[in-house]
Amino acid sequence: MALGGRIRSGISFFKNISVSDARSYPPGGSLIIPSLRDYATASAQNTANVKVPIALVGESGNFASWLYIAAVKMNSLEKIETDLSELVEAMKTSPIFAQFTKDPSVPRETRLAAIVDVCDKAKFAEPTKNFLSLLAENGKLKNLDVIVKKFMQLTTAHRGDVKVLVTTVMPLPPAEEKELKETLQEIIGEGKKVTVEQKIDPSIYGGLIVEFQQKVLDMSIRTRAQQMERLLREPVDFTNL
Repeated sequence: MALGGRIRSGISFFKNISVSDARSYPPGGSLIIPSLRDYATASAQNTANVKVPIALVGESGNFASWLYIAAVKMNSLEKIETDLSELVEAMKTSPIFAQFTKDPSVPRETRLAAIVDVCDKAKFAEPTKNFLSLLAENGKLKNLDVIVKKFMQLTTAHRGDVKVLVTTVMPLPPAEEKELKETLQEIIGEGKKVTVEQKIDPSIYGGLIVEFQQKVLDMSIRTRAQQMERLLREPVDFTNL
């Protein structure tokens, strides 16, 4: 159980994070279509006090959180998740469309018209169409892939799943991966499904880096070497010896 012991020794108690309903909204709300403000405050079948399952930071995190709140209130979470997944796949297979979303020289009206056309042809849900139109009007399509990734983090957490990214210099043996998963399951608690995704990065030299729920546990040899280097560079105070 060496791996599990290393994880336990490096991880402190993780509190469940939830934030209350959004209190502010992105600037420059749409004049052509309902804005995200309308979604996040609209009455729906679900409870009015919607909370995001994990706290996200940054502008992209805010957009993802606002969309999640709106989707839950409108009972459209699964459909919006499907729509955005299809859009991301389309961007991967169509370099022209991907470039279009990131080109700042494209006029706002052109971006908006193109997005509306894409949504109509793809038969996206109205909330998806309106959200993408809002991004187009505010020049945020360039961040679409990041926003979608963060939104997927919220939907995964909503289902009770916890995705763990483990970075090592070589793939973990099945026994160690199983031990790591069991240790994280114990830390995160029952009722949540832990999924481990492995990432190979030779530059960390050894050890491992564990990332989940906006937490990073860095036990890599690279980081330990950097810490040791900083320690050795510090001047020694011989007066206290």
